[in-house]
Amino acid sequence: MKHLIATTALLALSQPAFADSQVVGKPVELSKADLAGKIFERSDMKETTHDDGHVTQSVTSMLSSDQKFSSGTYKSGQTRLEISEPYGVDEFMYFLEGSVTLTSSDGTVQTIEAGEGITVPKEWTGTWETEGYTKIWVIYSGDHESQ
Repeated sequence: MKHLIATTALLALSQPAFADSQVVGKPVELSKADLAGKIFERSDMKETTHDDGHVTQSVTSMLSSDQKFSSGTYKSGQTRLEISEPYGVDEFMYFLEGSVTLTSSDGTVQTIEAGEGITVPKEWTGTWETEGYTKIWVIYSGDHESQ
């Protein structure tokens, strides 16, 4: 559970929701229209207003049968988060819009722009800053136990 808390704060994905049409064991497509923003019109889109006032929208596209691998699309407004506990999951992100600046605890600064991707290891700590972005995410959480 500790591993999911850091991710939940960032992703607002405490419990993925799926459209009724979601079929387990089949490939999941993200169409051009979905990636242009239509995906956030789906009935399974989760919108969260966080304590600092920023709003996020997320859609989980796929969750593996063992619940250790998942993917989806995420949109966030302006925010700054201090990640003092390990991130908790290994996550690949591909940014469709906006950017994010990651300042690792060792002082290393990386800015990832639209059209670029990054992989964040589960051990990562640091600061996450953005004026807003939309991304595709892929998460592996080998420590996650099936529910």
